[in-house]
Amino acid sequence: MGGMGAGMGGGQKCCGGAPPPSPLYVSLIALPDLTPDRRREFERHAGDRILGGRAMVSEGFGQLAAASQSGDAGAMQEAQVRLREGFAQLESGLTLRRALDEGRAPRDVALEWFRSEMNLVPLTNAPPPHGLFGLSWFHYIVMLVLTAFAAAVTAMYFRRMRRAEALVARITGGTSGAAAAALPPTAAVVPAPSGVSALVETTKAAPIVPPDAAPSRPNSWTGLLRAARIFQETPNVKTFRLTDPGDGLLPFTYLPGQFLTVTVSPEGESIKRSYTIASSPTQRAYCEITVKREEHGAVSRFLHDHVAEGDTLKITAPSGKFTFTGEEATSVVLIGGGVGVTPMMSAARYLTGRSWPGDLFFFYAVHSEADVIYREELEYLRKRHRNLHLMVVVEEVESADWPYARGRITRELLEAHVPKLATRRVHICGPPPMMNAVKGMLAEVGVPAERIHTEVFQGKEPPRAKLESLPVAQAKVAVVTFAKSRRGAMLPPTKTVLEASEDVGVNIDYSCRIGTCGVCRVKLLSGSVTMEVQDGLEPGDKEKGMILACQAKSIADLAVDA
Repeated sequence: MGGMGAGMGGGQKCCGGAPPPSPLYVSLIALPDLTPDRRREFERHAGDRILGGRAMVSEGFGQLAAASQSGDAGAMQEAQVRLREGFAQLESGLTLRRALDEGRAPRDVALEWFRSEMNLVPLTNAPPPHGLFGLSWFHYIVMLVLTAFAAAVTAMYFRRMRRAEALVARITGGTSGAAAAALPPTAAVVPAPSGVSALVETTKAAPIVPPDAAPSRPNSWTGLLRAARIFQETPNVKTFRLTDPGDGLLPFTYLPGQFLTVTVSPEGESIKRSYTIASSPTQRAYCEITVKREEHGAVSRFLHDHVAEGDTLKITAPSGKFTFTGEEATSVVLIGGGVGVTPMMSAARYLTGRSWPGDLFFFYAVHSEADVIYREELEYLRKRHRNLHLMVVVEEVESADWPYARGRITRELLEAHVPKLATRRVHICGPPPMMNAVKGMLAEVGVPAERIHTEVFQGKEPPRAKLESLPVAQAKVAVVTFAKSRRGAMLPPTKTVLEASEDVGVNIDYSCRIGTCGVCRVKLLSGSVTMEVQDGLEPGDKEKGMILACQAKSIADLAVDA
């Protein structure tokens, strides 16, 4: 060991082919008596060994604590070796110093030091060690320190196990109050430039997810994910690859087509926005969101302009019912417009990754060639999987050799590329005008309404024709009362209960703001509301008086339990 070699070689190492110097205790044995100069030399050497041993012990404890936190067994073993060397060097120096202080003969000093270096038991004629049971007080102190450290490491281990068990319980839907209590919130700062305030409260837990785990319950996990990679897809679209900060698996599981919610604080106030997870659930080490920078989008501008690789983001996941796993039908038609291609991409990656045998018809509509996201990957998947039929539709085409369709999606285009279209399951996602037009085409072809599944990324504008046709007496501004908060707010016909609550500082939690996640469910105490989207309500919610605050509108006074 390093400590033993240093002691026996007088603190010097051999160089080249020169023979190693004689150990200092050999010189001690040969001395009839210690001269003042030699005594000072040995005292200095003892002091150097004491200081060196203390430094090694301190370093070893630090390494062991770090290794225990990460669970690295190899690093823990290296730290243990470092501790053992440090204690050996420390005890060797203390033995030499004590022998010198007691004024013992050089030969006795050398023998005592030699026994310390070689870990030999004391001779029968040597002075008995201090302390009880034949041990010195130094041994007792070392044992006490090691016992305390072992107890701390053991307590830390069991605490980590409790937190991991609580996380697994939450993922599988069995979180109890005790398990939730084992996951204390901790403050973490999202790195952001230009003084952007991004202090978030998050639940940190070990990302332990069984390989065959069922999809996590809606919005069952909130915590930090790291933006490990950022890809520039088009001039105004970026993909953010999110990973566990501890380089483990994702702490949640999801289905193709589900989304997550990002919370940022660009100006000190938390803002949430939901983005579809574009990656495949088969990728367990990361998930990806693809975000278009909107000129007036607070969160999208923050992500594009301020988030860099290595930064962390507060994420809530997963949520959404706009999913397709291949079990719902034997074939599917995926129609995406603009950035609405993301849930379709997740499904295509998932289905091809699992070698799904059904027919997959993929239509993707954009404004120009420069707006096509994932083009190289889509063409690669089409060439590799015969059951993937790809059609990219572009309004403005610059290339003379554009291999796909030009213009917009039409009924004739759909019928020409999808045999027996009326018998297929169809998923549509994109801007509302495109979705409404495609739904009309499908209805004309004879696709049953129950086979058409849609999702939008933004709330629709109020149907103005319906509002303008209201009688004057009904067009008055209503008042919504928030019973728990004891506050009231004006509720125009175009405003939702959630928006009204934000006007007066009433906290109603939300996530997607499009009626699909169910986070903003509140109980309606009096009055009535209309809701364009009700996907976030569970069976039986309406009978209990539950509404979605992000969708609920009214032309008459009402009260909610918020």
